[in-house]
Amino acid sequence: MTPHLADAPVLETERLILRAPDMRDWPAFEAFMTSDRSRFVRPPEVDRRLAWRAFGHWVGHWILRGFGQFILEDRATGASLGAVGNWYPEGWPEREVGWMIFAPEAEGKGYAAEAARAVLGHTFGTLGWNTAVSYIDPENAGSIALAQRLGATLDPAARTPHPEESLLVYRHAGPEGAA
Repeated sequence: MTPHLADAPVLETERLILRAPDMRDWPAFEAFMTSDRSRFVRPPEVDRRLAWRAFGHWVGHWILRGFGQFILEDRATGASLGAVGNWYPEGWPEREVGWMIFAPEAEGKGYAAEAARAVLGHTFGTLGWNTAVSYIDPENAGSIALAQRLGATLDPAARTPHPEESLLVYRHAGPEGAA
């Protein structure tokens, strides 16, 4: 038996099914987290063991907060392409919308933007948030470009979850500006 998060919503876009993570996503998540491609979203030197813990945090976040990272499942192939979703672990100064694409072959195809628009609609509609931020490494040009494409603006006065790290905070428009 493979347990699943029965109360987690499923969002759909033209090319994607956005759903809570489950074990079929572990191989793609592990490959991403243990590669240099994940350098902007994890501490240095993540191995399989630490990747497993991070994956467990994702699942637990859904249970404890009632929201979390949606897996981007390709409608055509069923592949786990990445994740976009809501994140607010203990100690975070604000609620976040974040994204990542697991496989290099899925980059540059607009999947993250497509999913992020759906998640922002869910965030400001269903969840009822009036603001959300994205914490982005200043060297992550792709994420910065996506935040700007989504209409987020740089908020230099906002606090970051790790003050010792240099992170940019992009603020997403509230319910009136949600795509």
